[in-house]
Amino acid sequence: MRTLSKGFFVVAGLLSPAPMIDSATLTPLYFEEDPRLVRVREFFLAYDSPAYALADEFLHAADANDLDWRLLPAISLIESGGGKEYRRNNILGWANGRKRFSSVRAGIHAVASQLANSDLYRDKNAEGILRTYNTSRVYSRKVLSLMETLGPAKFPAGGALN
Repeated sequence: MRTLSKGFFVVAGLLSPAPMIDSATLTPLYFEEDPRLVRVREFFLAYDSPAYALADEFLHAADANDLDWRLLPAISLIESGGGKEYRRNNILGWANGRKRFSSVRAGIHAVASQLANSDLYRDKNAEGILRTYNTSRVYSRKVLSLMETLGPAKFPAGGALN
């Protein structure tokens, strides 16, 4: 009976809902006119993902680390449904979801920094990063496909949406 109750608590803990992303505490980093911000928000909203409140955080982390702006949002959608299900403030599934971060924002920035600066990832394009992040070809195809739905890697001068 004792083993059964421990098992129950382990399962119950895994099924508990992810912490809510509190958009009230977020400070906007990007202007509404940035077409990438619009696209990331629309992307997450299309999947009913709470990470829409962190759209500018994904862009900030990508820009600060010279990553493709579409990479982190796409990974988060695959790994946690864009913030629907995650543990340890780890919406990007870093270290198979076992890594704990002090906040969701801290997790986004820590993973972005690793993808840009770690010997494992440095100097790789998005596909190379993804193949290292998760060796499954299906995984990298899914993430790359989601990245394409977000739009081009670079917007033309003036940021016009096509």
